[in-house]
Amino acid sequence: MADRIAILGGGTGGTVLANTLAERLAPEIDAGDVEVTLINDDPDHVYKPVWLYVPFGQREPADGRRPLRDLVDGRIDLAIDRVTEIDTDAKELALREGDDPLGYDHLVVATGSTLAADEIPGLAEAGHDYYSESGALELREELLSMTEGHLVVSVVGTPHMCPAAPLEFAFMADDWFRERGLRDDIEITYTYPINRVHGNPHIGEWAEPMMADRDINTETFFNAESVDPDAETITSMEGTELDYDLLAAIPPHRGVDVVEAADLGDRGWVDVDKHTLEAERADDVYALGDAATTGVPKAGSVAHYQAGVVAQRLESEVRGRPATATYDGKTLCFIETGTDAASFVEFDYENPPSPAPPSEKLHWSKLAYNEAYWLTARGLL
Repeated sequence: MADRIAILGGGTGGTVLANTLAERLAPEIDAGDVEVTLINDDPDHVYKPVWLYVPFGQREPADGRRPLRDLVDGRIDLAIDRVTEIDTDAKELALREGDDPLGYDHLVVATGSTLAADEIPGLAEAGHDYYSESGALELREELLSMTEGHLVVSVVGTPHMCPAAPLEFAFMADDWFRERGLRDDIEITYTYPINRVHGNPHIGEWAEPMMADRDINTETFFNAESVDPDAETITSMEGTELDYDLLAAIPPHRGVDVVEAADLGDRGWVDVDKHTLEAERADDVYALGDAATTGVPKAGSVAHYQAGVVAQRLESEVRGRPATATYDGKTLCFIETGTDAASFVEFDYENPPSPAPPSEKLHWSKLAYNEAYWLTARGLL
């Protein structure tokens, strides 16, 4: 009987993992000794970092979409379906479109993040975001019509996808309005839930003076409790109230319900060993990317590096060898500091980030990577 590997989620982590396994286990797959199935509920693969650029008219949502089948090695069985139940005791997945459950010997959960704006009263009605395709398009229309007033960029929930993106949006908005001669008439305020402007103290220490130099107001210890769409105010648990003319909010994030129902972790995240990425509450289950609670940022680079580790461990297990590959927390990220400059950070569990001086070269490097991403998804970079 073939060794069955099921990958739940066709984002960066799931796609890179599938293609890496197709290469590493090619002899076993070709011989029928291993079957790899990738399950995703959307026929497209979505590269979400593109959405940051949509509000500023620099990209269209279509730039971040490709048919998943075009990206996945032909050796991989691709199922466009939704998993409705994970039974880790029986090692079976119930599918919305399938009459029979899909059995597995090894399961990898790569289900990513979902937005939960409804957790904050009024946020879904009043807040605009650039963490979804529809939100980015709506925000573009609002920015284009804004000639004066108060833009509030509020990080409502943590952890969230791409932790640097709120800083990037604030810096890009500042530049974007300056280029249009509107900045003197538009106030920008950035809020964050703890006593700094970013979760990582090193990045926060680097960003805060830049924000001050560019007249971006900051409100820290601002844990948003409610939004009043009619009064156009956002109020924090600490009692601070801000008026806004445009609210660009980063909504609370959570995992997917099917993961929480399987008792793999809380809020739809999977509790894992941060080095091996093995689930702590079930056997023969791994998790990677946003879905895994490793303490590192929910970023595409993390999913990419973790996919390589899980692929090596699964290869070892399938071939009856001890699995020794481990994840060291490696993360890298470009950080836009405007419309024509960016910084870069690289860090891991042991070494903290030290942001590079912003430059036009790094800005173009980020844009180049965005274009080359599709090679990464195919496992070619």
